[in-house]
Amino acid sequence: MYQHFYSRFLKANAGKQHYSCHSHYYWPDVTRDAMCEYWDDSARWVDDKWQFFFETVVPEVQQTISDILQSRKPEQIVFAPNTHELLFRILSALDWRQPQKILSTDSEFHSFHRQVQRLTEWETIELTSVPTLPFASFIDRFIEQIKQQQPDVVFVSQVFFNSGFAIGDLEAIVNAVTNPDTIIIIDGYHGFMAVPTNLSRIADRIFYLAGGYKYAQAGEGACFCHVPPNCQLRPLYTGWFAEFGELDKARDDVVSYAANGMRFAGATMDFSALYRMRAVFQLFKANHITVDTIQRHVQSVQAAFLKKLNDINHPFINSSTLMVKDAAERGHFLTFSLPDEASAAQLAAALAHEGIQTDYRGDRLRFGFSLYHQPNEIDLRCLAKF
Repeated sequence: MYQHFYSRFLKANAGKQHYSCHSHYYWPDVTRDAMCEYWDDSARWVDDKWQFFFETVVPEVQQTISDILQSRKPEQIVFAPNTHELLFRILSALDWRQPQKILSTDSEFHSFHRQVQRLTEWETIELTSVPTLPFASFIDRFIEQIKQQQPDVVFVSQVFFNSGFAIGDLEAIVNAVTNPDTIIIIDGYHGFMAVPTNLSRIADRIFYLAGGYKYAQAGEGACFCHVPPNCQLRPLYTGWFAEFGELDKARDDVVSYAANGMRFAGATMDFSALYRMRAVFQLFKANHITVDTIQRHVQSVQAAFLKKLNDINHPFINSSTLMVKDAAERGHFLTFSLPDEASAAQLAAALAHEGIQTDYRGDRLRFGFSLYHQPNEIDLRCLAKF
């Protein structure tokens, strides 16, 4: 029922079963028109395009994101080409010359894991990583570490990239942080536009990172951060967008920052990504497609996939190796734990040869699902060969 929105990507990948949309979602056709619109606006406005972007496209996309997250603070949304840039800008607000405690998990994506591991090479940075397994006790164990460690930074994913496990009670974690100076960062990349999210009761306290490469279906370059209102942090890593609107004033020795989310802005970026994101949002609004709509569709496709998988009775990919069995506790991909990394790599390669696109992380094989999937098109018979 939704495939006609993705006709160009589907035509370009005819004959394939694309189960890696948790990595790179197909773009709706409207995003191609959005790229041309961006070009035309750039030609029309030339040097004045930055002012035009910040007066038109940016506020519209900010408002939609705020509505989706129920943050009620659109002015607190700031954009960047990737979440790593935003992450590092937040971390740069810390005084790294002084001891800093960071609390996180053993299941964070590389944009955080690699960066924080590098920082811990300095004696002033201490990292504590809480295992996500077993999932049933994760929230309690994480909260206990918050109480024990009293960290300067808490960083945790809404949906973990290497399992699909979704934290159902973000509020419990946020409310466990009693120190008002502790920076709380939620990595929402696998949650935004996939899992219905209500930040209304914690928006005043958290940084929320996400972007368009996955479930927002806008491609790369359209990432954002919700910044808690009244935030007075002064990121060391800062760019001219952070004082946009005051560039005509005489410079002085004081580095000033915007009073809203733009205080965490960087510098010149390609705004075509925001044009694509806006086009996707407009498409969904016109067709009454909400995050709840997407969630219901994906869960129905996942259920059909698992039913067909059970009929095959594969030794490695089956209900017993599925990491998150409860649909209410997972995001939009199914993760299977294989005996080792070599098994996962070999099976992913064999499936790719059969036209089934998936991916793996370590010994975990992932199958993602989308609006352009239909239950009757799932064909897993080739698994019987492997």
